[in-house]
Amino acid sequence: MSFALAAGGDDTDTIAMPCSSGVSKMFEPCKGHPNLTGCERRMHLNGAMTEGRGLVLIVEDEPAIADVQRLYLSEAGYGVHVERDGAAGLASIRSLRPVAVVLDVGLPTMDGIAICRALRESGDWTPIIFVTARDDEVDRVLGLELGGDDYLTKPFSPRELVARVRGILRRQDGPPTPTPLTLGLIVLDPGRRRVSVDGADVAFTSTEFDLLAKLMSAPGQVFSREQLLSSVWGHVDYGGGRTVDVHVAQVRAKLGEANPIRTVRGVGYTAES
Repeated sequence: MSFALAAGGDDTDTIAMPCSSGVSKMFEPCKGHPNLTGCERRMHLNGAMTEGRGLVLIVEDEPAIADVQRLYLSEAGYGVHVERDGAAGLASIRSLRPVAVVLDVGLPTMDGIAICRALRESGDWTPIIFVTARDDEVDRVLGLELGGDDYLTKPFSPRELVARVRGILRRQDGPPTPTPLTLGLIVLDPGRRRVSVDGADVAFTSTEFDLLAKLMSAPGQVFSREQLLSSVWGHVDYGGGRTVDVHVAQVRAKLGEANPIRTVRGVGYTAES
């Protein structure tokens, strides 16, 4: 089945309605490059030769959905590379080193959860945005627990996808705090985006790092789940507190006995020495 963009009531587009029309206009740039080799032509179509904000790698087995994602991300200034199955996607992530990955959960040969697990186990913390079916809560939670940074449920607005990618990369590349933050045995260095516990480095995803930094920036202050969603994820209208809870659990597990995060029942979280 193929899909088309449908205008939403709030003046947004969603990937929703089946159609038979193609997306050949997205391949027009190659007409201006008649001397490209076959390999170079595929790279150009995929956006790997585009200079701009960095390369975003999409792993999506539905061609029409992938084409729409590619179009919107390309228009936003990103280079884009698309893979149609999980094994090829994992190989491309490792070889192309994208700035972010848009990863469908249901993929042939290797699903998105397995790809995320393989990357994190090998020490690759490239930001991952999962794309899941509306009712796959188990997949969403498992993906976040394995180190996913964010997720979108189908159907979704491609403009929202661009906003999520921008948000993750903006947090990762934003202006650093002048000095490291220290709380107990934990030292968080915003400039180098590194966390150490009693002198030993601890690996965090981009979102886990930002969550810990937010809590450590104001020791003793209680942040509601909505406040954390707004400041760390940049939105408050999806996933509810479950998203925050899963990430807090991951941060606590990685910090072990040095964990400073305390739950304030009925309110949210705080970090205390």
